Amino acid sequence: MATASGPTAGGPTGSEGPGLGLRAELRTPRSAAVAGIAFALILGTVIVLFRAAGPGADDGLAWLDVPSRRSAVQTALNLVPFAGIAFLWFIGVIRARLGEREDKLFATVFLGSGLLFVVTLFVGSAAIAAVLTVGVGPGGLAPSTVAVVEQLGMGLLATFGSRMAAVFVISVTSVGMRTRLVPRWMTGLGYGVALVLLLSPPVTRWSQMLFPAWVFVLSVYFLIASPHARDAKSDLSGQIRPFKGAG
Repeated sequence: MATASGPTAGGPTGSEGPGLGLRAELRTPRSAAVAGIAFALILGTVIVLFRAAGPGADDGLAWLDVPSRRSAVQTALNLVPFAGIAFLWFIGVIRARLGEREDKLFATVFLGSGLLFVVTLFVGSAAIAAVLTVGVGPGGLAPSTVAVVEQLGMGLLATFGSRMAAVFVISVTSVGMRTRLVPRWMTGLGYGVALVLLLSPPVTRWSQMLFPAWVFVLSVYFLIASPHARDAKSDLSGQIRPFKGAG
């Protein structure tokens, strides 16, 4: 009697099932939510530690002489790589959900701004780490040199990082609006956060917290809405409306 060699009805073969199931699970909105929440909490902690410890503050390099402040900065620097990893995972899951029909314009801006944000985060943190390692005093660099490196790091984090975060928020919000991935109130929130991050001067010390706060709110929404998304018959990629230029 002949036996069926193909997959059983309603599921993949036994050898492919676990792998395919894991890959599908890693692409769900819940995965994006978990990665986004992890990123938001880690980056928020990094910003708070940086701002509390005082790199780039009005007291100059005085934070280098206070052990507790040096320890806080070191803790923040140790957390930065994990924030970058979580953010890259967050980007990857969203791109996977968009699928082959992702709009090329927004997809390019979305991916580019996200990667540039991670680059500025890492390079700026590396500059602060150099200040913390070398320091001033006997065997160290001149205070003026250390101050330049510190301002370079904080400039990358506070100015260029914030601008790239703003572009990222704009692109994600635009895609979310076009695909109906997010509700209208979150669309307005996203554009408002992006406007503040894009136009606020670097001296607005706590405005950077808006980015992890926005990612946290978006991720919580994904987490709450993911059961409904699984019940929907159409995938996110099938909801995307192609971008049509003028004419």
